[in-house]
Parts: sequence; C-alpha cells; structure tokens
Amino acid sequence: MAHPSPARDDTQSLEQTNLIHFSFLNHKTELNRVLRGYCARDQLVDDVNDFWLFVNKYEALLKRTGQPILPDPSTEGKRLDCPSGTIPSEYRKSLGCCVSLRVPVEELLARLGGTTGAVTRTKLLQLLQIVTHYLDFRQREKFNKLRKLRQAQANLPVAKHREEIVEAVRNERVVVLAGDTGCGKSTQVPQYLYRAGYEGIACTQPRRIACISLSKRVAHELLAEYRTEVGYQIRFERSKNTNTKILFITEGLLLRQLASEDNLQQYSVIILDEVHERHLHGDFLLGIAKCLIRARPDLKLVLMSATINIKLFADYFSEEEARIIEVPGRLFPIKLHYMPQLQDVPMVSGGAGGSKRTQSDRLSPEPYIQILQLIDQKYPPTEKGDVLIFLSGLNEITAIVDAAREYNEKNKNWIILPLHSTLSIAEQDKVFDYAPDGMRKCIVSTNIAETSVTIDGIRFVVDSGKVKEMSYDPTTKMQRLKEFWISKASAEQRKGRAGRTGPGICYRLYAEKQFYDFDAYSTAEILKVPLESLLLQMISMGLPNARLFPFVEPPPMDNVENAIVNLKEAEALTEDEKLTPLGKALAKIPVDIGIGKMLLMGCVFQQLQPVLTLAAALSVQSPFTNRAYRDPECERARKSLESDHGDPITLLNAYKEWLEIKQHRTDYGRRDDGDRRSESSKVWCRRRGLEEQRFYEITKLRNQFQDLLQDCGLMETQNNDHLSSAERAIRNGELRQLKELRKAHRMEAPRKRKLLKSDPWGLGEDGEEEADDGRVDIRDVEFRLSHDASKLQHLVSGATACSYRDLMTLKLILVSGLYPQVAIADEFNYCKSLSEQFFHTRAKPYVSLHPMSFFGNNAQILQLTDSEIEEKPPTYKSRQPLSSRHQIVCYLTLLETNKSYLTNTLRMPAAQTLLLFAHTIETNASCSRIVCDAWLCLDFPAPESGQALLLKATKLRRLWNRLLAEKLKALTITADGELTKAERNVSIDQMNRELWSSLAQYMNTEVCYTMKKLLPADLKTLYKGPSLEEDEEDEERMELPDPNPFAEDFQPLRNETKGGVYLTENITYGCVVETDWSIQMQDLILEQDWECAHCRGTYRLTGLQKLQHTVLCKPADDEEEKVAPPTASDASISSKKLNATRYDCSNCGQQLMLSAIEVLKHKKGCSKRVKQEPSDDPKEEKCS
Repeated sequence: MAHPSPARDDTQSLEQTNLIHFSFLNHKTELNRVLRGYCARDQLVDDVNDFWLFVNKYEALLKRTGQPILPDPSTEGKRLDCPSGTIPSEYRKSLGCCVSLRVPVEELLARLGGTTGAVTRTKLLQLLQIVTHYLDFRQREKFNKLRKLRQAQANLPVAKHREEIVEAVRNERVVVLAGDTGCGKSTQVPQYLYRAGYEGIACTQPRRIACISLSKRVAHELLAEYRTEVGYQIRFERSKNTNTKILFITEGLLLRQLASEDNLQQYSVIILDEVHERHLHGDFLLGIAKCLIRARPDLKLVLMSATINIKLFADYFSEEEARIIEVPGRLFPIKLHYMPQLQDVPMVSGGAGGSKRTQSDRLSPEPYIQILQLIDQKYPPTEKGDVLIFLSGLNEITAIVDAAREYNEKNKNWIILPLHSTLSIAEQDKVFDYAPDGMRKCIVSTNIAETSVTIDGIRFVVDSGKVKEMSYDPTTKMQRLKEFWISKASAEQRKGRAGRTGPGICYRLYAEKQFYDFDAYSTAEILKVPLESLLLQMISMGLPNARLFPFVEPPPMDNVENAIVNLKEAEALTEDEKLTPLGKALAKIPVDIGIGKMLLMGCVFQQLQPVLTLAAALSVQSPFTNRAYRDPECERARKSLESDHGDPITLLNAYKEWLEIKQHRTDYGRRDDGDRRSESSKVWCRRRGLEEQRFYEITKLRNQFQDLLQDCGLMETQNNDHLSSAERAIRNGELRQLKELRKAHRMEAPRKRKLLKSDPWGLGEDGEEEADDGRVDIRDVEFRLSHDASKLQHLVSGATACSYRDLMTLKLILVSGLYPQVAIADEFNYCKSLSEQFFHTRAKPYVSLHPMSFFGNNAQILQLTDSEIEEKPPTYKSRQPLSSRHQIVCYLTLLETNKSYLTNTLRMPAAQTLLLFAHTIETNASCSRIVCDAWLCLDFPAPESGQALLLKATKLRRLWNRLLAEKLKALTITADGELTKAERNVSIDQMNRELWSSLAQYMNTEVCYTMKKLLPADLKTLYKGPSLEEDEEDEERMELPDPNPFAEDFQPLRNETKGGVYLTENITYGCVVETDWSIQMQDLILEQDWECAHCRGTYRLTGLQKLQHTVLCKPADDEEEKVAPPTASDASISSKKLNATRYDCSNCGQQLMLSAIEVLKHKKGCSKRVKQEPSDDPKEEKCS
C-alpha cells in the first residue's frame, strides 16, 4: 500500500480490451468530446456520425473473425528495426496505413473532463488507432474515387480530340466544336484550355442551373472545390474573385458586361456553349462575338453545339475561316418503334415547327397505357429500367397521369411522377429518386426533360411528337402557347434519353412518314419573342442601326419596326431613334420595358420600396403552384393573403407574410416548439401551395434592382452602419453561427437519391415532415447572412402599403408601366356565370381572366351593382349603364393557350385611369364625348363634367412628366449644372407634394359616365375630318384657342387628319362628331348664365370659353391697365368666330359680338368710365 502507483501503471500497461465485454459505442457521449474538441480546428474527424458507423462495423468484423482483443498500443506504436529494402518478419496493420496521428494524449484525456471512468488511457490510445484506420480508409476511398474519375474522363469521347482542340484554338480565331449529348465537351474543353495555359476563360450557358452545376463539376475534377480557380456568375449570385480562371456565366450577364466594359479584356477565350438551342441572348451574343473578334484579334472564340445545324454556324463564320471539329456521342443502341395514332395521321408538319392540333382533338390515354402494358408483359420486374413520356403541356400530363394511376391500381408496380415547371422544386426532385425493387418509375414530362434535366435509369422513351411553344404576336402584344409538331432534331434528342445508361427503346406515337415531314430544326427564339428589350440594349451599346445587325437568322423586319414603334410610344426613343433620358435609364435595368418604367416611376414618387418588391415579384415565375388552386386546404390557408385590388397586391401580401415568418423564426430551419409563430417558412409555404424558392429569387432580384438604381443615380445609397455596440456583438455572433452552418452544408454530400414510396394516387406528395425535417436549410442560412434584423424589417416595410393613398400610389405606378395593357368587361357579363366572363382589349376581343388569378375566381368584384347604376337623363339614350364606378382591368401578360387569358390583373377606376395614361384623347366641342386611344368612348351626360375631369387629368399628367424629367436629370447632369443636387431635390419634393395632394382627390372624383368599346364601323363616322381653309363660309372652322387653358406652354395646332385642334401632345379638341344629346347639352350650357368667381361678371359661354376666361380673369379690385373695348364694326368682323357671342355692355351701352377674352378686355376698359355718347366717326367709336 505504500507504493500503489507503479503497480497500478503495470496493471494498465497489461490491460487488454476485449470487444466481447467492452464496446466504444457504449461511451459515445464522453468520446464525442474527444473527437470534436472545443472548436472546428480541434476535430479529429469531420463527420462524427459516420465515424461511429465505421466503429460499429469494425468491431463486428473483429469479433466475427475471432480477433476481439485489441493490440497493445504501447507495442503497436513502436518502430520496427529492419534493414533498408527488407520486409519485417512480423506483420502489423499500421505498416499498411498511409495516415498517422500526432496528438498529445494528455490533451485528449483533458477533454474527457478528468474523470476517465471506463475509458482509460490505454483505451483512448486504442481509439486513436481506430481513428487512424478510419482516416486511412476514407483516404483510400477518396483516391479510388479520384482514380475512377480520371479513368472516366479519359474514356469520354472528347478526350480523344484533346490535342486537336487545343491546337485548333491556338492557331485559329474561331473553332466550332460539334458533339452529341454525353461526349463531355461542356466539362472538359474549359479544362483542356486551362491546362494549356489559357487564363480568363468565359464559358456561357443558356440556363442558370447549368452554370452552377458545371462550375461545381469542373472544380471537382480540377481538385479545386475549396479554391476559386473555377467560378460562376448568374443573375442572382456569383462565386468568383480576381483569382478565377474559368468562369461559367449566363449569356445575358456576358452581354451586360459587354455594355459596361470595352472588348472584354479580362477574357482570353470565350466559349459559347449550347449555341444550337438558338436562345435570344445566344443569337445576339453570336453577332456581338463576330464584331468583337475583329476588334480584338487576340481573342479566341469557341462555339460548342450538338451535331445539328453545324453548317449554319460554319457559314456564319466563313470569313473568319472557322475550324470545325466533330466529336461522336456516347449512346447505347436504341431500338425505334413507330406507333401512329389514328387521330394523328392527317396532321401535316408546316410553319413554325408544324401545324396546330384543332380544338376538337382530345388526347387519348389509350396508346400510352398500351405501352405500359407491353412493358409489363415483355420485360420482367427484375429488369431495371424506367419510362419517360414526353407530352406537350400540363393538361395532357394530367390526363395521362390519371389514366396511368388508374391502370396501376391492379398490379401496383409503377410509380407515376409528373414533371413540369409549375411543380414545386421538391416535387420535381422526385424524378431523380429510385423506385423500390420490382417497381418502375413512369415519368410524364413536358420538354423540360429533353435538354434541361438529365434523369438516369431511363430505358424506355415514349414520344408524343408534340410540343407547346410560346410565340409572340406583335400586333396584339399577345403571347401564344400553342401545340406544334416537334422538329427532327428534338425527336432525336428525345430518343437519345433512352440510351444514356444502357440499351433502350423509343416508341414514337406517329408514323415514320410524318417524322420525315418534320422541320429539320426548332424555330429560333428571336423569331418568337418581343424585341423591345433587345433593341434597347443594342442601341445603348452604341450599335448604330438595329436593322443592319448581323444576326445568324434575322427576325422579320415587321417585328423590328413594331418594336421600335413601341419603344417610341414608351418614350424610350426619340423620333430619330436616339435614346431619351428615360431610354438610357431603362437600358440599364435588365427587365421588360414595363417593369423598368415601374421602377423609374417608383423613384419619382418616393414609393420605391414597395415598387422594388412588386417589380421583382412580377419578373420571376409565380410562387403559386397549381396545388394552391387545386387543394381546398391550400385555398383556405391562403385566403387571408388575397387582395380584392388584384394579383400584384396579393403577391405583395404573400411576400410580406413570408418575411414576417422569417422575422419570428431564428433557428435556421430547425424544428422549434409547438408555438404557431415558430412555424418555419418552408412549412408555411407548403400549407398555402407556394414555392418558397420564388420568394428567395424575389429578394435577390429586388436587391439587384436596388443596386442598379443606385448605380444610375436614381436612388440614394443606404447607410446600414446604425447598429449599437450590443446589436453589433449579437450580429457578429449570429454571423459566426451562420457561417459554421454554411461550412457544414458545403462539406455535406450532395442530395442523395431517395427510395420512392408506392403512392398510386399521388396523395402523399411532400408531407410536412419533408418540408421541415429538422435539417439546416441552406437557402435560409444564405438569406440571413445577407439580411440582419434591420434589413429584414426594411424589407417588411417595403412590402407594405398601409394607407389608401399608399395603395393608390402603388397601383398608379404599376399602371404607368403596364399601360396600354388594359381591358374592359363585356357589356353582357352581368347575366353570365363567373366562368363565362369575357373582357376586351384594344386588339383582342373576348379574352378570359386566368383561372389561377384572384379575379378569375372573384369576377363579381368587377361588375356594377344595382345601387351603383344611376338613372340616365331624358335626353341621353344609351344601352350602356351610367355609373361613377366603372372599372378597367390592367394586366401584365395576354396569354393564349386553349383560350386567351389575362394574367396578373389589377382593377382601376376607368375614366380617371384612362384620361391620365391614354396616348391619344379626342373630344367633341363640349368634352361630353371623350375617345381614348381610338377604341374606348366615354360619354359624360352631365354638363361640363367630362371637361372638368379631363382638365384635372391633364394638369396632373403634365406635372407627372415634369417630375420624371427632373428625376432623370440625375443621369445627365453635369458638374456645372443649373441646379445643385440639394436644390433639385427641394424642387422635386415640392412638385411631389403638389402632385399627390391633387392625385388622391382626382382618383376619388365622383363623376357619372358610360363606357363603350368602339367597333371599326364606329370609327368610320366618329371624326369630323379636316376643314378646308379655302372654304371661308365654313362656320365650323375652329380658331386656335388663345390662351390654351389645358397647357399654357403648348401652342395649339390643327389636326389635319381628324379635324379639331391639338391642345396638348395627347389631346385633340373638337374632332369628335356631335350627337343629338351632345348638341342639346351644348345649347343648354349656352342658355345658362355663368358667373365668374373672380370678376363676378355674368356670361353665357361654352365650356372652353369659361376655362379661357378663368385663365385671364383677375379679381375685380385688381389695378390693371385699361384696355379699350372693340367697336361694333370690329365686332362684326369677328362675328363668324366660333368663340364670339353677343355682349350688352352695361357701362357703354353697346351691343357687341365678342369672344370671351374680348369680353374681359372690354369690361376692364369700361369698368371705371362714365357712359359716353357714341361718335359719328367710326374711328372714334371707342371707349377711350
């Protein structure tokens, strides 16, 4: 007992660890402290859970092989003395280990907390040996993966052409590389050029997802996943720095760089990938690249394309002597079966991809079900292989999915999965998961699976031969989604999906003869989309004439001319096709012209924050999935989000509530207690049928818009250094935690394929358990990294329209961007059901409200109630209802599928909105009939009510334009400008207050009128036409008003086409023919005495004369210069004037024919004179 320590040490040194009686797994808790340490730097292993799985299998292996006793660490750790080049006589596992650990044992013992318990020093050393084996195992696993990776790279078809590609790029300016799907060109060519010494390689991709996935793959193959040699840049984010050598970038962003940087000097090689897809930006980029290589002879251009239409690109770069390299694809053999359907036989290809299917045709599910039956009979379930069915659209997919699920009820050996863009991302990801043993997947997809998505395991392809493509009609400004036959190139692309991972079979549901009638290639996007944004970008880049641009395939000249006319109407171009200040600002904002105008108007009217949110929301795909309108629970849950003002405001409400959920949820995706306020945003979206990814996109795009406006000088840079020291400390701690979570996520393996569950009717789609499974949501982490509490509150306030004025302001700003995209209700809507409601646009009659919109389900809000309809005056005969509550519908898009639909609709007061925004306004003499944009006629039966409303609208419009012009001076103001920045802001603030005090009253004006859509027959008899100057007896010839009461700074001009007089740039007065009731109203106005509020004089004047009198009239006690009244002879000369009326002067006693201005002048001259006798001399017949 005197010397216990040495004895105890001897016992420990001889101690054995027998795995039959002892397991490290029973001491996880204390050993985890050893493995994890105090911080990330102290960790012995990266993944503790994975290590314990290894320990479990390691212990089981030793027990199974009869070696349960672990070796003594003291002898295991000693070095063996053996001569060089000889093998030791005794085998030890450690000799084959490539990893060694040098960790102080005392430090590890300290992590145990001083109480070793069952875990002695010996056992701790034995645990370290197991850690060494684990790290060695993982290291060997990584080297095996690397060996397989290099072998896979060497086996790619493109690898055989490596030297040829590098040599061609070195010696030629343009290289066209044509290779089929799977040849490896997208991942390998940038690496070949990088290893050949090229730096600054830009590789464009048409899709954002491809940029991210390719950059990750190339970085992985270059062993640079945690370095920055390979990066990407897309619309919402970027991952690059000055050290980046290979950059994957979207086509649109490279064009933006071209606009701001001369000749792209930072790049030595530009690779344009997937050029055969013929996207709008891709075609434009080809034209720019053709010009760029002339300006930069050192620049190398590589075009990468599928082996279709190579000749088109080769001919395009024939002057540059482009080198063509063809790489074969790597497809397994595919058997081809043509199975024509009866109803498809008469269809003939033609036009843009083929002829349309008639409305009477219905898709029959029978051929598709027969193919599933054939596969069941011919191929046993043990043979793996899934089915991919290509259909044209959502309705067709729904029909086939329902029929296939019904067929599957008997055998239950299929998992039926739809795939289209309106599904949530989680639902789309299911197609990558694998089916249980004995079952197959049947994926029913649009052409999204043709190129954008690659699904492994597909053995059977069923090709309907149809596609729905979007085309654009520039005359009606309508997008058409119509069904066409696919091209031969698309048919081959679809067939190839069956041969990527093994031999496959393709069933084509059309005749072989039809295939040979197909167009060779798909129609280029530039022939199917509006060109306004593209032309604006071209002009802003300094291209002198868009008509002469070297497109691969030029768009129709009519489309170009229509786009130029639309840009002039939007005031982005001058008449000589130069950029206006508004156009320069719009060119810097990469969005549709209408959205860009909204952003600029938001700057003008100091409503920028909600406008930023709405502009971003309208620029991304709708967050509402088809489940939101199909599932009754979703409909009930999102009821509180709906706004009766329209879809944009509903979107704003949804985004605001999503942000508020983010505010109250601070645990980054982990499940909290049962408190309702702790519900995660993912679950919140799931319950309402919303796709959360869209809200993240809205936030990123909103920030991007904000940065663009700050760069333009239209918005002040915000200073966020307002946190207190305590708040800053909390934020720093939060940032550390978020960065740790982000790092942990990056170290994780990518999403693993899951085992699908049998769900015959798709009832268990994405339960809430999946929506909030307790894992870290990396999108939420990234969101919180860039948004602290104050920024989040700023976003919430920016998604709020509290007062009526704020809401009306927001709606007016939206309409300023959307106009002339307005529609009026059909006059017979009141007697139709909600599903049969029709609306009319200027160019397209009888369109419907989209069923996935608020008004599509609540059309009664747009109808007049009985209490809102007023009784008509006896003289006014019209079928149209008289009311002050008429409404028009403003819309973002006119879309034609099986019907024509209005999408993203907003309701507005009709007359007030039209008079404020119409491009042309034409009136009769009394302004009781007002025609807006030559298609809507407003009748105002109450005397002078139409004139008063038009005058208010004109004043507000001119003030609005002045405000916009002042704000846009920020873009062009010079250092020695007329006003300093502070003075300009004061001026703008004054105009802003003046505008909105009047605008709120104007929009609330109660004035009764009727509204009617004019037919072509109405327009033939609507206008008076020009008066002939030589016809001196024409009493209807109108004098140019002086002064002009509508715009004092505008000189009135005659309208030589329609008659009447231009009172402003938009208003033509007196050109609309009179009707019986309007003539009676004019007579009634002239019969009534009118007393001037200033001079107290009583007159009988027309409406316009009253306005002119008001402009010139001053209060009676003002001292003015005396002006002699005209004589009777002078009056008789002007008796034929339209404005002249009889006037009895009470001072001088004369009876004169004077205009309103002359009455005023005469009265002022006579007011202080004693009545005189008229002289015999006509020259003296004046009141001196």
